[in-house]
Amino acid sequence: MSYSDELSTSSFADPSFSEPSRRASGRASRRDRWDDDPAPARRGSRRRDAFLREDLEGGSRDSVDLVLSVDDPAGAVDPDLFLDDLGPDRRWSTWHSVEKGARGPDPVPSWVVTADAAIDTELGVLKTGKEADVFLLRRAVPDTAHADEAGSSCLLAAKRYRTLEHRSFHRDSIYTEDRRTRRTRDQRALDRKSTWGRLVAQSQWASAEFAALGELWSAGVPVPYPVQVDGTEVLMEFIGRPDDDGSTGTAAAPRLAQTRPDRDLLEHYWDQVERAMTTLAGLGYAHGDLSPYNVLADGDRLVVIDVPQIVDLAANPFSTDLLQRDCRTMAGWFTARGLEVDADDLLARLLAAAW
Repeated sequence: MSYSDELSTSSFADPSFSEPSRRASGRASRRDRWDDDPAPARRGSRRRDAFLREDLEGGSRDSVDLVLSVDDPAGAVDPDLFLDDLGPDRRWSTWHSVEKGARGPDPVPSWVVTADAAIDTELGVLKTGKEADVFLLRRAVPDTAHADEAGSSCLLAAKRYRTLEHRSFHRDSIYTEDRRTRRTRDQRALDRKSTWGRLVAQSQWASAEFAALGELWSAGVPVPYPVQVDGTEVLMEFIGRPDDDGSTGTAAAPRLAQTRPDRDLLEHYWDQVERAMTTLAGLGYAHGDLSPYNVLADGDRLVVIDVPQIVDLAANPFSTDLLQRDCRTMAGWFTARGLEVDADDLLARLLAAAW
């Protein structure tokens, strides 16, 4: 049979076998090949992890055996770990669901739980503020997980910023005078105070605090370690210790304003305040809202908190006034408790450190 005869007897010569039919047949055959021999997912693929998470959250329990091998104890799935069973105050760890730039600075402390098997459990409200509420979270790996990760846990403070309509603090323009967004669309929305602009402003405060905590922590300023930021939620180190009554509970560190330190501890506290403010000024910043209510007393150690409004001493036109207010507020509290300190002298030394 010649080549032309073979073509005349083939399906391509059949007028009933049209061009669309040939295309549909080709697609069907390719689907059959893909279904019979699926391409293996790359090891460590984030897309594969997302598909696996969808199977765990939305699929039936019987289908899990098709995804993970239960013969290997390391790959076994505890039926109690399904998302539907976690409850309203529990969620899977979001450590790997945020981009790398939204996680804390290196080196990551050893106490931070980064396992995918970890579950975040909300334990209650730590405090409420003018612009955000802070909740206590436990990030823990169940005992039934991988042997190297089972039982590890840490306590985190989850600071969640409210929408602008539900905030009692509205004088934020003083602190954001020098801030601009990279996207011109977002900046125009901020200037017009549109609905989108309010959403951008809400997330800006969370991002600003996370970035400030990361820079200050890396420079040695006593601030909580910033674990991660996700939208309007900032997860950071919980500052506290076990209850004094010997129970298994954990008590948050009190604010400095709630303490009654003796003379020696008062002097030790003032030295820490001076060092923290000097380091801040050396970096070119002022806290902007420093007070005994924004400083935690963790035993004999002070920890500065609430830094989303941190201001650039060079770029913000109100920076010197805000720095002076910080000095007078802190010095006034220590002076009222019997420690003679000079706010103007502190301001002069901070300005010298900044310039």
